[in-house]
Amino acid sequence: MPTSGEQSRWQRAAHALRASEWRTLPGRARRRWRGRTRWSRRRRVLTVLTAALVLLVVPVLGAAAALRWEYAGEPAADARTRGKDAIWLGHAWVDGRRTPEELTSLAAKVRSTGIHDLYVHTGPLEHDGSLDPALAPGAADFLARAHAAMPGVRIQSWLGDVVAPEKVGLHLDRADVRDRITASAQQVLDLGFDGVHFDLEPVHSGSAGFLALLDQVHALTATRSVPLSIAAPQIDPVPGLGRVTFALSDHGKYWSAGYFAAAARRVDQVAVMSYDTSMPVESLYGGYVARQTSLALANTPPGVDLLMGLPAYWADTPSHRGDAETVRAAVRGARLGLGAGGRQNFGLALYVDFAATPDHWAAYRDGWCN
Repeated sequence: MPTSGEQSRWQRAAHALRASEWRTLPGRARRRWRGRTRWSRRRRVLTVLTAALVLLVVPVLGAAAALRWEYAGEPAADARTRGKDAIWLGHAWVDGRRTPEELTSLAAKVRSTGIHDLYVHTGPLEHDGSLDPALAPGAADFLARAHAAMPGVRIQSWLGDVVAPEKVGLHLDRADVRDRITASAQQVLDLGFDGVHFDLEPVHSGSAGFLALLDQVHALTATRSVPLSIAAPQIDPVPGLGRVTFALSDHGKYWSAGYFAAAARRVDQVAVMSYDTSMPVESLYGGYVARQTSLALANTPPGVDLLMGLPAYWADTPSHRGDAETVRAAVRGARLGLGAGGRQNFGLALYVDFAATPDHWAAYRDGWCN
């Protein structure tokens, strides 16, 4: 066996021989050889780029095909309203801006549907968790008139705020903040509301403070025999996707299925915010809602009401394409996800009354209530 020194000498000798052979090649042959060398490099670069493109495009196309498949077929004939639907109402109903005539119009719209809950914006909460009573001076009057106009409909106080650490807002990991939020919940129940609906965003998946808050407020609402309800983010469409998007954007868009289930166990009603999905076309959005409905059904306890949100508003942003995210597609997607013989404590929730058009109402009624 040659020693390492001998190997090195042989390598240098071979290199020198190749160099001498190169110098003896005709000029045209040298150019041809250089061309083959350059083409080899280009081919390697193109191969790498093609492979990278395939790795990016194929999963996207696969996901799109899967969502389109979710939207295929006809919804079950019995996948219709169970009388468990809801609508989010803006703050104008409790600060005196809405007229009696507008309340009469709202009652007429609700009467022809399966809407059972009104989430009336009563906040926002202060960042310390307290609620300024001056924000809703007309709450008691609205409750009296709305109960008279819509007997049997529950009117829940919609309390919300942005959440730390992603935003400058509520620190749910602090016990004093949770205590003040609980006191705010008691405050609106004392006004006569029939329940408490939290929309706190963005609560990161895994937040122990949020679960502790739900335990605390649910103990209060249970003593009053009224529901505790939450607006929940979408569930990871693919396990682990939430961690990836959070790492890339520092935004907690999704909850894991396990965390969704943990939150759902602590409340009486969950309304999934199944909009702002960045879906580019209606069929993919409808398939996405069908998928979210299936995931939510699998992770919501049987005794907890589950509602899927309907985008009754228009926007054209990177997260919401108005032509794609339609009430019609969301209703059809939810019906497909619910399937035949689906759970009875299931409903749809319109977001939001002040942006909803007659077409939005018609799509909800025709697709879900008839």
